[in-house]
Amino acid sequence: MLYSIIVPVYNRPDEINELLSSLTRQTFTDFEVLIIEDGSDERCESIAERYSGKLNIRYYYKENSGQGFSRNYGFERAKGEYFVVFDSDCIIPEHYFEAVNRKIKSARIDCWGGPDRAHPSFTPVQKAISYSMTSPLTTGGIRGGKKRIGQFHPRSFNMGISREVFEQTGGYKITRMGEDIEFSLRIIKSGFRTALIPDAYVYHKRRTNFGQFFRQLHFFGRARVNIRRFYPDQLQTIHLLPVLFLIGIPASLLFLVLRVPVAGMLPLLYLLYAALLFTDSYRISKSLNVALLSVPAAFIQLTAYGAGLIQEMFREIRD
Repeated sequence: MLYSIIVPVYNRPDEINELLSSLTRQTFTDFEVLIIEDGSDERCESIAERYSGKLNIRYYYKENSGQGFSRNYGFERAKGEYFVVFDSDCIIPEHYFEAVNRKIKSARIDCWGGPDRAHPSFTPVQKAISYSMTSPLTTGGIRGGKKRIGQFHPRSFNMGISREVFEQTGGYKITRMGEDIEFSLRIIKSGFRTALIPDAYVYHKRRTNFGQFFRQLHFFGRARVNIRRFYPDQLQTIHLLPVLFLIGIPASLLFLVLRVPVAGMLPLLYLLYAALLFTDSYRISKSLNVALLSVPAAFIQLTAYGAGLIQEMFREIRD
């Protein structure tokens, strides 16, 4: 057994069905699938059973402990040489494992990750959110670009590790609030080699409306501050840019009302940024609807992340 796929799931049976269906179409099939039900009320055991004749699949139910420790639970029971982690809201292209296998054969890597994309079946809102989370015009652009500074830090929505990595590191140290960032940093500090595999992308559904997206990105902002407990140098200037973006919105409105001469140009900068987002999104999506929705998606991403950073920093000061 070469690959063990570990998927933690919490109250998302429909998503698991889509993910498993996509795995039945893989062109490289030397893998097993471990579904780790993390204390869900809406269990997906019956869905996993439907695929027992199509996939080498095992289903486990456990008490809720969060996604990080649920992945560890799967690692401990996996039989493969490599462990692959997907989020339950991913759809896997049929060539995924072929791309990974080529990379492993051509270069010694201990840990990898891949980008995410929008599937044609996604709603316009999901496509706009996907654009925001992957565009170089937002902080999302650092998540899977081919040109990178320093060693690649995989994220757990699409991540693979060797068995040796798990045995040496012990897996996830925290279960949420930036657990994948902490794990990636510890893998690298342990001397293992990581790599981005651009062709090993997944279709990541993320959230289905802007309210859910705001809450998710707000949590991501809080998680970035939480990582500082383990790695103080990981809260850098670039991570504070969303805070400046957030503060700049009410400031620009105030300058506009007060007709402040030079600073009054700030609202124009936001309008120019919105126009740039619209144009770039339309270039990629060829959809006016998606392009229009990409503007609020990007603004939500930056403001929610900034708000999360501020909240968690104030909580740390208060405690």
